[in-house]
Amino acid sequence: MGVLHRVKKPQTRKGKLYLENKEPKVQENAKTAIFVRGSTASEVVLKAMKDFCSLKKPHGVFFNRKNETRPFEDPLSLEFFSKKNDASLFMFGSHNKKRPHNLIIGRMYDYHVLDMLELGVESFQPLAEFEGPKIPVGTKPVLLFAGETFETEPDYQRLKNLFLDFFRGQEISRVRLQGLEHVIIFIAVEDMIYWRNYRILMKKSGTKIPRIELVEMGPRMNLSVRRTKLASEDMFKLAKKQPSVLKPKKKKNVKQTALGSTVGRIHMKRQDFGKLQTRKIKSLKKTKPEQTKFGKNSKSLAPVSNYAKDAKFSRILHAR
Repeated sequence: MGVLHRVKKPQTRKGKLYLENKEPKVQENAKTAIFVRGSTASEVVLKAMKDFCSLKKPHGVFFNRKNETRPFEDPLSLEFFSKKNDASLFMFGSHNKKRPHNLIIGRMYDYHVLDMLELGVESFQPLAEFEGPKIPVGTKPVLLFAGETFETEPDYQRLKNLFLDFFRGQEISRVRLQGLEHVIIFIAVEDMIYWRNYRILMKKSGTKIPRIELVEMGPRMNLSVRRTKLASEDMFKLAKKQPSVLKPKKKKNVKQTALGSTVGRIHMKRQDFGKLQTRKIKSLKKTKPEQTKFGKNSKSLAPVSNYAKDAKFSRILHAR
C-alpha cells in the first residue's frame, strides 16, 4: 500500500492567510513574475531583466543566484520556482555563443508551462542612462502595439497576448486621468520588435483637456523572436476559461441590432378597446333623447342619430 499524502492544516493565522491567498478566486490577484538568472548570463541580459523587474514591481521577484536549467528542454525547475513563489509569469536570461543575449519569457497554468517565447536582445539602453524623473512603483501602464504582424502572425499574436498578461497588473474598474503616467510601445517591423517606454506629461492647454507630451524614460530595447513553444488550442482555451459568475447574464427580450441600437420587447395584458379613450367628435356626441335613454356618463356606444348623420354628410359636401 502506498504512502498517503497528508494534508497538514495551518497552525498559525499567518499560515492560514497564506494558503487562502493561494486558493483560486473569482477575481484573480495581480500576477507575480519571477526573473531567473541562468548559469551564463551576460551583463546586457542582467540589466535588461532588472529593468523588466523594476517595471513589474511590486509583483516581481529577482533571483540573484545562478541556475543551471534549460527551459525548452526541462522546465521542471521553473515550475518548482513558480509554485514556491505563487508566480504565473517568468523570465529566464542566458548567454552563449549560439544564442547571445537570450531572454525567455513565458507563463504558467496550474504551475505548468503554458507557453514561452525566446527573444534575442539586439540592442539595449538601460533605464539608468535616461535622465529625468521616473514613474512611481506600481503604476499601471498603457500598452500600444503597432504593426500588422501582431494581427496576422500566430507567434506575434501570442507574444502580444503574453505582454498584455505580463504588464496588466491589478484589475481596476475606473481610470483616473492623472494616473496615466506610463506608456509602453511595441512596434513590429521586419522581424524586429522595438520596445520603447515613455512618461506622460500633462500640461496646460487653456481648456479642460490637458496637452499631452511624451518623454522617453527608458529602457529602450530591440528584440528578435527566436524559438517558440506555444500551447495547443484546446489547452489555451482551457486556460482562458472564466467562472460563470463573471459571465454577463443574458437579458430576456432585449437584443441589439446590426447598427448597435438596443431593442426591447414588452409583453402587456389584453386591452379592452371599448374602454379606450378616443378623440371626441361633435358629430358623434349623444343627443338629449340618447342621454336620457343610455345615461349621460354611460360608456356604451350609442347608435348614431339621423341628425348626426345629416350633419356629417353636409360637412363632406361643403368640403368638396
